[in-house]
Amino acid sequence: MQIDYTEISAIIASLTEHETDEVALMATVVCELHHADDRFDWTGFYRVTAPEVLKIGPYQGGHGCLVIPFARGVCGAAARTGETQLVDDVDAFPGHIACASSTRSEIVLPVRGGDGRLIGVLDIDSDQPAAFTWHDAEGLSAILKSVFGRL
Repeated sequence: MQIDYTEISAIIASLTEHETDEVALMATVVCELHHADDRFDWTGFYRVTAPEVLKIGPYQGGHGCLVIPFARGVCGAAARTGETQLVDDVDAFPGHIACASSTRSEIVLPVRGGDGRLIGVLDIDSDQPAAFTWHDAEGLSAILKSVFGRL
């Protein structure tokens, strides 16, 4: 099954309507996204907890890396550049951090509050190569903006 971004956006909006706690929002978003698409092998947030440092937040799937510096990996690149990272083959990404040996492709999106500050990144891994498209990036970005852009 593949995600229907219109449907999942409405579900997430309904579930998060009056919530303002970042961790509660992350947990809800991750749960809904992870179970909405068979391509999503690991779905989670990494939170900015110190300058240039991401720490694991709410996630679904196997264990993730606990700490990721902005200088390393796909998550670090998304945090450092503020741009979505769409990686068809993680083995070809310079400095990729292998938190799970099953990961073949990855999409990572920056998460910003309404004031523009970087809250963290949303990381979705797949055990399939080239699993994600720019359609996914657009759909996920819209969800993140609607949920976290009001904080």
